[in-house]
Amino acid sequence: MIGRLNTFQKSMLQWNDLHAYNAVHVVRIQGEPEAARLETSIHATLEKRGLTFLTLDRGSNTFQYESGQTGCEIRIMPDSRHPPDALVAEMERELNRPFPCHERFCPFRFLIAPAGASYFLGVTYFHPVADAESVVMLLREIVNEHLRLNAPAFADSLDVYPDARAHLLRRHPGVVFRRLLGLPAQIGRLRRSHRVEHRNAGDMTNGFAFFTLEPNEMTSLIAAARSWRVTVNDLFMAMLMKSLSPWAKGRLESRKRNRISVGCIVNTRRQIGVDSERTFGLFLGSCIVTHDVPEGIGLQQLAEDLAEQTTLIKRHKLFLGTAMELGFARFVLRFFSPRRRRTFYPKNWPLWGGVTNMNLNSLWKQSEDDVPLDYFRGVSTGPITPLVFSITTAGERANIGISYRTSAFLKSDVAQVKERFTEILNETRRTG
Repeated sequence: MIGRLNTFQKSMLQWNDLHAYNAVHVVRIQGEPEAARLETSIHATLEKRGLTFLTLDRGSNTFQYESGQTGCEIRIMPDSRHPPDALVAEMERELNRPFPCHERFCPFRFLIAPAGASYFLGVTYFHPVADAESVVMLLREIVNEHLRLNAPAFADSLDVYPDARAHLLRRHPGVVFRRLLGLPAQIGRLRRSHRVEHRNAGDMTNGFAFFTLEPNEMTSLIAAARSWRVTVNDLFMAMLMKSLSPWAKGRLESRKRNRISVGCIVNTRRQIGVDSERTFGLFLGSCIVTHDVPEGIGLQQLAEDLAEQTTLIKRHKLFLGTAMELGFARFVLRFFSPRRRRTFYPKNWPLWGGVTNMNLNSLWKQSEDDVPLDYFRGVSTGPITPLVFSITTAGERANIGISYRTSAFLKSDVAQVKERFTEILNETRRTG
């Protein structure tokens, strides 16, 4: 069987031509790793699900998986006294390491990292093949296989060649019209957005950092969101926007470009009727919010302002129309040189940051007797967004991976963004 690439996948492949477009997921498992048996579980799960070697045909925009024995790379890291630090460095390396996608290849690479009484199992995946939800389900099945738990993540029959376009047009025929109707306003907002300065626009290297919001911090954040009648995701975007505002001071003196824009990735499975337990693939949309973020604005006011924008986007399901914009951009970029392709998005989609938010608790359910899972992620920034917060709620904590373009932000800048984010949260706790 042969599958057809959807618009998001085709755009990701085009981004991958400029720089590796990967994502990394890591789960912490209690106990000492039995590396040989864990490797067997990885191979067995990929082979069972038909997710072994992949062949892409860019000319016909098709892809095909091969059944049979897999040849995926499995790396065992040395036991580290500081495994999180070692993993952060390894995740950064994996985000910048391309897959050989111009030939027959396995779109997954695994790592096993001992950490005393527990160990980390990580997977780097070629992002055009899957979204985060699919990869969580895949990792969950590997872990269940390894621990010999009778709790399969996927259904017996797994569809690896879904047709997302047909679902969208059948369920939401008015989305295209509404997205087209709203384009002039969005273009106007982006034309007023301040641009990030890149030291070298041709350098798309990713850096990576990591931090955790502890249960008491998450409790305060959720309470604030409820009190202000905004979503937790709105609050995350507002906090990110305020955290980045000191690096966009030029907007304060500009009459034309005096705003900050950030984006958010949206899981579209529910809207297009995808059965997640039976489907492996990529089902994403996105939205963009903008604000002038005047000095002294409170987090509540900013979050409420952003919530007005996201409410409208959700009401009309405008995030489902992202494929139209990406399709247009992909068509235009065909006529550009590699150098101009790297500057096209920062010039026309001047985003400062983005959020990808995932609640693991709803995807990997546990009993009260289980040790709470520790899970964190990182995703390539790509040519559009120079800094991305990958937020994963696991148990009562939230792990946040920060991937960033090193041409736009220094390591010290990201440390300050992280510190400012925490300060904003702590201020909210004191005044909330």
